[in-house]
Amino acid sequence: MEKYSEVIFHKNTVEFVTVAAEYCAFMERVRGIGRRDFVDTALKILPLLYLKASLLPPCEPIGEDEPEKFVTEADYELIRMGVAEVMGAKDDYLEVFLPDMAYSDTPIKKCISEDLADIYQDLKDFIGVFQLGFNETMNDSLVICREHFEEFWGQRLVNTMRALHDVKYTHEDEEEETEDEQALL
Repeated sequence: MEKYSEVIFHKNTVEFVTVAAEYCAFMERVRGIGRRDFVDTALKILPLLYLKASLLPPCEPIGEDEPEKFVTEADYELIRMGVAEVMGAKDDYLEVFLPDMAYSDTPIKKCISEDLADIYQDLKDFIGVFQLGFNETMNDSLVICREHFEEFWGQRLVNTMRALHDVKYTHEDEEEETEDEQALL
């Protein structure tokens, strides 16, 4: 059991937990933030989250049961709708990193809000288990979070960053963006 304690209390794990908790808190405060501030903050926290996830130490499951889930469908929808509201017409982007894209004549549309809510769901479940403080479930939750990063949400994170970068640095709709932010006030 001591080997597992080393993994869950490893410096890189603790730093990842800190950044994951900050990401979740940011997503939970999204309502009322203007698009420009939201995009600026997201473009700072997402690369840090990616970096910290990529530095997680190797780990293996020790328990037989899946760790507890904390995010309900309603929680997920609340986050997704909050981000969609802030992003407005800028929520959609074209996906280019899907295997099916090679055989498609039509672009595949994705949503920043859905991608960020997917990441939130994994991280919030992970953080919830860590808050319980049981080494075995913390270890197994770390294993699952690390696997999901590699297989699923890591790619969504970088794709979303590309879309957010475009929103931030494409100035063709500055007037529309200002109107959207004024509507929030």
